[in-house]
Amino acid sequence: MSQALPIPDAPQSLPPVLAGPLLRRLEPTRLVLWLVGSRALELTLRLQGVGDIRLDAAQCTVVAVGTHGFVHLIDVALDVALPCDELIEYDLLIDDGTGIATWAPHLLYGDATAPNFVLRARVDQLLHGSCRKPHHPATDGLLCVDELLAQDHPATDRPALLMMSGDQVYADDVAGPTLRAIHALIERLGLFGEHLEGAVVSDSAELYGHAACYYHRADLLPALESNETLRERFFGGARKPIFTSSSADNHLVTFAEVMAMYLLVWSPTPWALIAPKPPKLIKERRERYALEQTRIDGFKAGLGKVARALAHVPTLMIFDDHDITDDWNLSAQWEETAYGHPFSKRIIGNALLAYMLCQGWGNNPDAFTAVLEKTRLLSATGDDRYLDSDVQDALIDELLRFQHWHYVLPTTPAMVVLDTRTRRWRSEMNLKQPSGLLDWEALCELQQELLDHPSAIIVSPAPIFGVKLIETVQRVFSWLGYPLLVDAENWMAHRGAAQVILNIFRHSRTPGNYVVLSGDVHYSFVYEVLIRHRKAGPRIWQITSSGIKNEFPPTLLEWFDRLNRWLYSPRSPLNWLTKRRRMRIVPHVPEHAEAGERLWNSAGIGQVYFNEQGQPRDIFQHNANGAPKTRMVAPANDD
Repeated sequence: MSQALPIPDAPQSLPPVLAGPLLRRLEPTRLVLWLVGSRALELTLRLQGVGDIRLDAAQCTVVAVGTHGFVHLIDVALDVALPCDELIEYDLLIDDGTGIATWAPHLLYGDATAPNFVLRARVDQLLHGSCRKPHHPATDGLLCVDELLAQDHPATDRPALLMMSGDQVYADDVAGPTLRAIHALIERLGLFGEHLEGAVVSDSAELYGHAACYYHRADLLPALESNETLRERFFGGARKPIFTSSSADNHLVTFAEVMAMYLLVWSPTPWALIAPKPPKLIKERRERYALEQTRIDGFKAGLGKVARALAHVPTLMIFDDHDITDDWNLSAQWEETAYGHPFSKRIIGNALLAYMLCQGWGNNPDAFTAVLEKTRLLSATGDDRYLDSDVQDALIDELLRFQHWHYVLPTTPAMVVLDTRTRRWRSEMNLKQPSGLLDWEALCELQQELLDHPSAIIVSPAPIFGVKLIETVQRVFSWLGYPLLVDAENWMAHRGAAQVILNIFRHSRTPGNYVVLSGDVHYSFVYEVLIRHRKAGPRIWQITSSGIKNEFPPTLLEWFDRLNRWLYSPRSPLNWLTKRRRMRIVPHVPEHAEAGERLWNSAGIGQVYFNEQGQPRDIFQHNANGAPKTRMVAPANDD
């Protein structure tokens, strides 16, 4: 019998808005926003030059995720197009007409009485980044976005958008204090519970109270020999001696846990509603918990400014693995293992469902009409505030089959955002080998999207053109049968996918100028790629900015950078043996970096300025540590 969750406080003691608004996809005749309330809110959008728009059910879809948790998905079509390149004030009035200045004054800059946005006529500059881990010791790079927006610049100097290219949350790598706060928020808001199959615990209430809940979640699997592969691949945290150590011992499990995580990483308000205390832990864990607590305290101190930035700039997103789980769909064998067990399948499905509500929908609402209606039915079928397991599993099955996570923005230049996680080119000869990041059908669709555009911005969470030495190490470990050890997820790891993407670039009707925006790797770099023996191009810029709040181990990256320059210099025999023969690679150098340094290791946010032809004219990395921004400069020689 499931234990009933404690009854949360009456809604009168909770603020009406828990998180948001976040500006999502904005166009002159359509505005998409995201907000979470402690109750279903009657909202009015006040728009400069338009007036008040009372949001009805057609313009604001409300999805209940708890007794006092309601996701508001706002999608407003306008009869008259809003002007471009002008500052436009907006407000969201709740119930009795109270505006943002009253219920969220931390979202306003200076003397402003309401937030604002700018619709840019063309993408002449944008911000981008990935990998925001709350308990990493680095400062939050989204604070750089707030600092830029706080400057009193003309509307035409406002970035067209913020592109977050993966790992916006770390569902698989959670600090103990964060997990404790998640559970406190679940109780405070009465977020829905769920029944669990294939685990030691039978439901969410039992999970939250179990001795293995903190730092020992791998022990929640039944002690059966058949589960050893699952334990190693999914929960145990793959040991990665080359790159990073993976820690899945606080991996989020329930839908409520993932939803609470989103609230806690995007808004300061939920933190003010809870006062979590440490759980009972052994001495070693208490020390780890205390260290993580200091880092989480620093993270939440900046959340007011982060929320303010997200209320002022259109933000687009796409998932990478940590939004769901580490090494998500890395190989066919990984998929067979993870989806073949009801417990791990539910964990993946819960994270994907929360991603859909908090990230995916706002990128392209039209793609989610049918699945969103089924999600609302899931929320409505709670028995004693528990989700119906049959409905939940059916919804997860549909999300796992869903093939519209990618999207295209009708901007100038056109922006194509790739789903490199769910439409993989699986190896047929060896199930352990890494899958290609896009399958044949998805690559054909990509080519069709690019035809006859003079220039394009492609968002690929993993770089298409990466660091040769690191890719070689990944290739060696994959050949030995251990791709999980080194995150062997790069475009060149699968011969078929690599050849097709390069052929797309060489196609005579695809763009002459490409900018590829990427993250994932926890360091930043810029390559300019020229196709040999073609006078008319194309020209390709691989621009990688990572992480927002994450960094590569400094000493290790320094050695990788040096070895890569030595082993793959233009005069090196190894370079000739591995040369991308139809391409000429020109690495940009971080300004003021040490001699020869090409990889920049500092948490922050990337910024790219474009000329009229869609080519980057300036590339910067804003450093969250307070150092001056770093310009990425093209040298006279190549590699």
